[in-house]
Amino acid sequence: MRLPDFFIVGHSKSGTTALYEMLKRHPQIYMPAGKEPWFFADELHERTPPRPEGIPRSLEEYAGWFADALPEQRVGEASPQYLRSRSAARNIAQVQPDARIIAIFREPASFLHSLHLQFLQVNIETESDFGRALALESSRRDGHRVPRHTYWPQSLLYSEHTRYVEQLRRFHTVFPDSQVHVVIYEEFRDDNAGTVREILRFLEIDGTVPVEPLQANPTVRARSQALNEVVHAVGVGRGPISRAVKGSIKLVTPATLRRSAFHAVQQHVVFGGAPEPDATVISGLRSRLKPEVIALGEYLHRDLVKLWGYDSVD
Repeated sequence: MRLPDFFIVGHSKSGTTALYEMLKRHPQIYMPAGKEPWFFADELHERTPPRPEGIPRSLEEYAGWFADALPEQRVGEASPQYLRSRSAARNIAQVQPDARIIAIFREPASFLHSLHLQFLQVNIETESDFGRALALESSRRDGHRVPRHTYWPQSLLYSEHTRYVEQLRRFHTVFPDSQVHVVIYEEFRDDNAGTVREILRFLEIDGTVPVEPLQANPTVRARSQALNEVVHAVGVGRGPISRAVKGSIKLVTPATLRRSAFHAVQQHVVFGGAPEPDATVISGLRSRLKPEVIALGEYLHRDLVKLWGYDSVD
């Protein structure tokens, strides 16, 4: 069985899709068409959303995602949820102890704001006000105020996403430092090519191949959350009316055209540009998050307080 030589483990909304797409274009690298297998994160298998590529349930199924890789290619996959998962690091190490790990960290307040917008986009979250969504965490931890169709209720505990040192330490516990590479999102955003060359050196792959800068999976907002929920329901076939509509469309429309049309509706009708976050909410959030920024900086021996602008945060 062919299994990955390296893993992009996260975070979401931190350039993982852009990095996946850029590495995928390198001739010495093979990455599967499905970006996120989620295979090693046990807790994500309890309730999973409908996905065209499905979820691999066995090691043999998982290996099938990489069967087309050439013998001389390095194989990789990108599942951002692995970084937050409590089981993924251990599970990866048991199967691939020589694997290389790439973790991406973003300034935590902007990360959570983008994550909240993504959760609204994919109908994990229904509270459109960022400040109120953060304030709901204690209630949701007790099982209250959780949206009915949320397939990952634990993902709405926003503070859990920014336990950066704890997350990174899980990988350092089972992999030597030489096999774990940390990327700072803001540096990747500002210098795509330079960051990718560093990653290629870490993977021991030819870094002289030209790298095309790329932005992928931009943050957006739903123009109407109600409309977004209807379009999403039709897309996944949720409910009898949605299944009936989807079934009728299938009778007269080829699959590729259906996917293109659905994507176009989402991009041009349902979603618009990302709004600026409330300055007061962000200021309070940065104050709460400063200890984690200090801790990660000390852990990585980097001045993240200055890099992320926390030197002026009380």
